[in-house]
Amino acid sequence: MSSMQWAAGLMLAMTLAVAAAEPVKTLADSARPGSLAACRGSAASVTSAPSGALRVETRAGARWPGVEFPAGGTAWDLRTFDRIEVGVRNPGLEPLTVNARVDDEVSGRSNRWLSGRAEIAAGGEGIVTVRLSDTPVRPTRRLDLIGMRGAPGENAKIDLQAVTRVLVFVGEPKAPCAFDVTRIEARGAVKVIDADRFLPFIDEFGQFVHADWPGKVKGTNDLAARRAAEAADLAARPEPPGRDRFGGWAAGPQLAASRHFRVEKLDGRWWMVDPDGRLFWSFGADCVRTESGTPITDREAYFAWLPEKDPAYARFFSKHNGAAHGYYEKMRGYRGFDFSRANLLRKYGDGWEEAWIDLAHRRLRSWGLNTVANWSAAGVCAARRTPYTANASFVSRPIAGSEGYWGQFPDPFDPSFREGIRKAMEKQKTAGAVGDPWCVGFFVHNELGWGKETSLSAAALRSPPDQPAKRTVVDALRAQHGDVAKLNAAWGTQHASWDALLASTNAPDPQAAKAGLETLYARIADEYFRVIREEIRKAAPDQMYFGCRFAVVNDLAVRAAAPYCDAIGFNKYEYDVGRLKLPDGIDRPVVIGEFHFGALDRGMFHTGLKATADQNDRAAKFKAYLESALRHPNVVGAHWFEYRDQATTGRTDGENFQIGLVDICDTPYPETLAAARAVGAEMYALRAGAAAK
Repeated sequence: MSSMQWAAGLMLAMTLAVAAAEPVKTLADSARPGSLAACRGSAASVTSAPSGALRVETRAGARWPGVEFPAGGTAWDLRTFDRIEVGVRNPGLEPLTVNARVDDEVSGRSNRWLSGRAEIAAGGEGIVTVRLSDTPVRPTRRLDLIGMRGAPGENAKIDLQAVTRVLVFVGEPKAPCAFDVTRIEARGAVKVIDADRFLPFIDEFGQFVHADWPGKVKGTNDLAARRAAEAADLAARPEPPGRDRFGGWAAGPQLAASRHFRVEKLDGRWWMVDPDGRLFWSFGADCVRTESGTPITDREAYFAWLPEKDPAYARFFSKHNGAAHGYYEKMRGYRGFDFSRANLLRKYGDGWEEAWIDLAHRRLRSWGLNTVANWSAAGVCAARRTPYTANASFVSRPIAGSEGYWGQFPDPFDPSFREGIRKAMEKQKTAGAVGDPWCVGFFVHNELGWGKETSLSAAALRSPPDQPAKRTVVDALRAQHGDVAKLNAAWGTQHASWDALLASTNAPDPQAAKAGLETLYARIADEYFRVIREEIRKAAPDQMYFGCRFAVVNDLAVRAAAPYCDAIGFNKYEYDVGRLKLPDGIDRPVVIGEFHFGALDRGMFHTGLKATADQNDRAAKFKAYLESALRHPNVVGAHWFEYRDQATTGRTDGENFQIGLVDICDTPYPETLAAARAVGAEMYALRAGAAAK
């Protein structure tokens, strides 16, 4: 079978699987006379709309006005359904957010229910979806599965065998509003497995046992066949035409060559420029590496195969201490196993690591990508066949009063901060990134807790007296106010002296002290970026700095980054970035460090941060996102997170997202691959065309 036949056959099988009719149970339907008649309004009047749907007209000021649809004499049994869909029409002149809630017999007493919401355009129609199951398969009872963000049956909040009502409502409308309910249906199939036979649920390849899907590996012969088919495919389509050696636009304008990548603005659009002087847009993948391990301690029964006594797989067992979040956060000495690397050994044999590095570069080029992005393997970057970004992150003393999802905020005034970035750049020099023309630039840190525009200065004031950031803040306040009584008058505080303020670990009222706290926040943020920029420039004077990969952020932090970053890094988990906006007056390049989409139709238990319906929908959203980025005048690159699916049973912090370009068995997702190639083929023409417009 040729590579094209294999890919086409796999995609056809997937399409037919998706196209199969899904089960539907009608709970209420305007097309069936009387099916909506049992409803009850709450702070709302309920009548028949001209179309035959149910018209709900709510009063202003009520908390949750809407309508209740009871099951009647017998509760609904919805165990085998995936979701409830509520068809809604908005007859008004303004967009309207409509909510739906699904209850069982005890929801009112237990405060446990399922819910969903959707914004319905003015004069438009839409669907409010309430997910009944987080996964397409679930056991007959909860098994208390641990160590995973998503797991079969673990997020069930209500008894799906005894659903008693569906509520449809709006939240605290300031003015009267109306909406029409056209249908309420339970849809989609969920496979229910006898809980006593559920374990083990992971096979020898790290895949889910209790489901089948197109592309699932059934044996080692499948691995060999896919290796051969993909080799032919990559040979037939090595790279999009019109690329230079770096993946830049060979057919585009010739600019001045230089030793390193840089940014320039051309015809109203920001671009990167590669060392050969060609325009470059960074289309990349994070975590281009072989690892995707999973903890096994306390979960050995989950796995049908753990080769404890086979020396060929001994290197794929590991030991760990702690985790960022989740079940293993405080555990020390727990064990793990990496099915991904075990599969690579079985697929490519002896010398698999070198073979995989070569394959990774050929894949990225063939798929239209041109950047090996953050957290990728050192060996992949060192091959110098695809441009790469380097990570110069480090750990230093934090601001004690700060907080963040991934940890506390570093104190940029502490000597350990400058020393940390200096040592990180020394490591990058040893690794070969400093001075390397293939290195696009450096990220430092990831998704720091920037908080609100008063948060860092308030955190400094909550810290102990020896905190350098606190001393800087107090010194600045002393210089501004002179007498502590003036500060007390401005902030509504009662500090007896400046020493008393230094000793205090209480922050002022954020509203009363807002202006002062924002000024001090800007001072902390400026120091953070200034110090890092200085040390990067000392070590790598001609290479780019991309900032700290903002996630949740405010304008003060972005303004602080702008003078120091060659391109400002953002992790943007959206369905498109067309509305990405920098603060007023800031015109700088932007590089998107992370985005992804996932679905649950390939044996995984969590979609990641942005869910899609299936692999076809995932591919469509992947393509649309990248096209929106290519059209944005500031965006100079976007990096998919990540190259490989996370382990089905989760990494150490429990993330088990279906977010890879390839799965745990190293099989590329053909739908996403096709979308990537389509983007790669049109990338420079689209970017240049947007610039021309």
